[in-house]
Amino acid sequence: MKLHAIVSDPETARTAADGGATVIQLRLKDAPTEEVIERGTPIRLLAEQMNVTFIVNDDVQAALALLADGVHLGRDDEGLDVAREAGLMVGRSATTPDEAQEAENEGAGYIGAGPVWATPSKPDAEPPIGLDGLRAISEAVRIPVIAIGGIDPLNARDCIDAGAFGVAVVRAATQTAELRAAL
Repeated sequence: MKLHAIVSDPETARTAADGGATVIQLRLKDAPTEEVIERGTPIRLLAEQMNVTFIVNDDVQAALALLADGVHLGRDDEGLDVAREAGLMVGRSATTPDEAQEAENEGAGYIGAGPVWATPSKPDAEPPIGLDGLRAISEAVRIPVIAIGGIDPLNARDCIDAGAFGVAVVRAATQTAELRAAL
């Protein structure tokens, strides 16, 4: 089971990794590449020290500069071909089984499925897919599905029971120990 902590600062990244996060994903929405690299450098070093997978959200060039393990690209994000050619693990976002299958066919290594529930950390997110939507996506692909959106220690196990391989958290990134216990 994977536990993705989506972070924007080294302190939260350390807390998440100490609590058992297996993946640290740097998300700095709308930040220029130079800023992502600057702010991501200490997080990359931390991930390396703690033997945690390091992924950059949305920015292939920053992922390459930071020597990240991977990049997570939304459905409208560019750079898929460059990421694959560079050997980066690529995660893709999906809200439907068709989107998940398309991402798998394009070579994604995992699917970020959601939002499962409404979440204040991404106010422009699609409508929640719920556990039934998560289950349908999980059954539609062979690659790991990571549930995201409104996940906390009280509902994380429900996502695994619905077929997700793991969960991703933003608000609950500092609660990774509690999340691990719940799973």
